[in-house]
Formats: sequence, structure tokens, C-alpha cells
Amino acid sequence: MVKVAILMATGCEEIEALTVVDLLRRAKISIDMISVDSAPTVTGAHGIIVEADVPMRDADWSKYEALILPGGMPGTLNLKNNEAVTTQVKQFYNAGKLVAAICAAPTVLGHCGILEGKRATCYPGCEDGLTGAVLATDNVVRDGNIITSRGMGTAIDFGLALIANLLDQPTADELAKSIVYRA
Repeated sequence: MVKVAILMATGCEEIEALTVVDLLRRAKISIDMISVDSAPTVTGAHGIIVEADVPMRDADWSKYEALILPGGMPGTLNLKNNEAVTTQVKQFYNAGKLVAAICAAPTVLGHCGILEGKRATCYPGCEDGLTGAVLATDNVVRDGNIITSRGMGTAIDFGLALIANLLDQPTADELAKSIVYRA
């Protein structure tokens, strides 16, 4: 079974995180919600409290095939300023594993120096943080082992792109149909 990690920091955008978790679990992809603050819960940007599956200090990084970063403020800044997060982003990227980010979180990838020459997108106004990237405005952009997306309104597209990448396109299409997405 495919296993992935979503890194959740205080102030994350709840819809971007939970939409991805929901869609991947529907597709039978195992996804751990990891609290980067190592607290048992994460409080999102809009005051929604989410119980994490694993505190970052206890995560076994070798069992994950992908790393996902939701955006939101100050969640993105909390991810970017966390050395353990940036270390994992770089290690996953360098190992050829999937690294994905939505909204403002692609700026974490820029901060880590992994977007050089790669097509990427982000929340409008955050483009300066995509250091070295070839800017795009598509809802979801995949370039190699990096997937980026624009924001809360593209969270379903982002989740389905992750499923297509981690499993296959027919599974993503069937799931989209089952949730009456763009019927």
C-alpha cells in the first residue's frame, strides 16, 4: 500500500490539508497527518483543531513515498522556518520521491532550492517565493517529482493529481466521478 505524509503546522489552511487527506484515504492511500510542532493537535488558520496521526519527532520517514505541504498563513511560514521540515523536503526531493505543495506552500520548495528550472504554481502574490521556478498559472502543475497547486479552490484538483501520480489516472477519474466532481 502506498503511504504518504502531510505536514501540518499551526496556521495551515484546513481545506487544503483535509481535502487531500480525505481524497487520498478514499483512494485507499495511507496518509499520516504529521504535526510539525510535535503536539497531538494542529490548529488551522481558521481555528479548526485537527488531531494529528503522528508527531514529527516520531515519524519513520523511510516508509513514506511522498511528502505533501498544505498552505495557509501562518502555516506556510511555520513550515518554512522549521529546519526538520526543510530537511525532509530536500531529502524526499533528492531521493526522487514525490514532493507536493499547495497555495503558499510551494514557497517552501523555493526556499529549499528545489524549484530551479521546474514549472510550478502557487497562490497569486506568492510567486516571488518560487525561487528559480518557471512560473505557471495552471490549477495544478507537475514537473518531475514535484506537484504544485494554487490554493483552496484547487484542492480537489490537487488531491486528484496526487492520486493519479501515486496510483493511476483511472483511479483518480473514478474517484472524481464518485464525488460528483465536475459532473
